[in-house]
Amino acid sequence: MYTKHTFSNGLRTIIAPMYDTKSVTVLVLHGVGSRHETKKINGISHFLEHMMFKGTKRRPSTLSISKELDGVGAEYNAYTSKDYTGYYIKIASEHTEMALDILSDMLFHSLYMDKEIQREKKVICEELHMYKDNPTMYIDTLLEGAMFLPNSLGWDIGGEDETVMATTREEIVDYKHAHYLPSNTVVGIAGRLEDNALGRLEHYFGHTWGEGEKLKGFRKFQVEPRRTPQLDVHYKETEQAQVALGFYGYSYTDKDAYAASLLSVILGGPMSSRLFISVRERLGLAYSIRASSQSFSDTGIFSIQSGLDKTRVAKALQVIGVEISKMKDKGVTAAELTRAKDYLKGQLALRLEGSDSIVSWYVNQELLAGQTLTPDEKLEKIFAVTREDVLRVARDIFQKKNASLAVIGPYKENAIFEKALGAL
Repeated sequence: MYTKHTFSNGLRTIIAPMYDTKSVTVLVLHGVGSRHETKKINGISHFLEHMMFKGTKRRPSTLSISKELDGVGAEYNAYTSKDYTGYYIKIASEHTEMALDILSDMLFHSLYMDKEIQREKKVICEELHMYKDNPTMYIDTLLEGAMFLPNSLGWDIGGEDETVMATTREEIVDYKHAHYLPSNTVVGIAGRLEDNALGRLEHYFGHTWGEGEKLKGFRKFQVEPRRTPQLDVHYKETEQAQVALGFYGYSYTDKDAYAASLLSVILGGPMSSRLFISVRERLGLAYSIRASSQSFSDTGIFSIQSGLDKTRVAKALQVIGVEISKMKDKGVTAAELTRAKDYLKGQLALRLEGSDSIVSWYVNQELLAGQTLTPDEKLEKIFAVTREDVLRVARDIFQKKNASLAVIGPYKENAIFEKALGAL
């Protein structure tokens, strides 16, 4: 079970006790990510995330923070997405106070020293280069660009070298004050908790804080009218082609997101999925192939991604197209749908074993959807999906005009990929 509470400053909190664990995880989630940036400061959400670990008034360096947490074996990190930025500490329950103290100290008293900002610029640029040098990582960025540009959803979360190097301390501080507001934040705590968990959260986070104008809301995504599919081929000398085929999906709150999740499992989820059998097992065209359904605040991505034999990529794309056509024409069988539902049920049980998973489950829902479903409530919605729902969603998603294809490999000509898109 869990409880929700809203403090007088507008901050929402989630408390989820767990009595079969010895850990506690505290998560602070802010409703701001790369999609809220302007082109000039693209990457600043991610830059700010880095700077929150660079020292506070009481802990004046990265080492001061890390040494304290490492001394008790804690796990801690942060992450930036299109829609949100999160900070967490997972720690032995007897050190819960330390986690609350350090996270609140970082949020309210970080120094953002200019010398640290200048040093971190180089670190972030190397992080960007790492992703671009890894085709299995960079393919997602290329696909999002093909699907959403010029909208900010199509920008790289980390920005570009030029925007990162041009970022100033004033921009970072102003951005933090404009977006890290109580009304735009959810703080959650899960694990082996003391009875006064709510009181401790209020002590650290319940006071008046935040400066600047309130967040005015998400940039609204609008699908531009399309007459042809979108293609982005990135030349790189590789032994394997990385391919990502994307279609528009559903938002966090769209009821069809459940059917889309089941569709992704049946089409390209576990080793018994259709694409795994047809592309890998029968033809040996790939080592890995998967389908996934990802949601944003107002839209989503349904994608098929694979590492393919670079000399037989046209054949692989043809087979993928055939499987998509089958899904649109005939849908799924009753047995496939039952297995997919049981698969998601089992995966959910494995996923929610730790305090970090539990707190993320509830806090993400509260911030992004404005509601919190328990695992059982979510499973009810999944098990309510019918074969007709999956067929309808497949036909809605797999529209040629909304298709985008991103490719990384040693290709100087686009003809085979244009043909593959045209055959969908």
